[in-house]
Amino acid sequence: MVRAYVAIITGEGAADDIVSAVRDLPGVAEAHVVAGDFDVVAEAEGETVRDLQRTVTDGIHGVEGVGTTRTYVQLD
Repeated sequence: MVRAYVAIITGEGAADDIVSAVRDLPGVAEAHVVAGDFDVVAEAEGETVRDLQRTVTDGIHGVEGVGTTRTYVQLD
């Protein structure tokens, strides 16, 4: 199993709606609204790195209001 954390910047006031939509995506284990440089952090998981890529590019980036993302692959 490969896991990654995806930090998401949203449009102003959109974090609650986006976190709800992201939580419902296949491949997303958890998502939370956070304070700091990003608005939402999601934990994605898949069998391969390619699965994670699909979750981010086809899933998270497809949610209306999602702006910039940063993906951090878990190494341990």
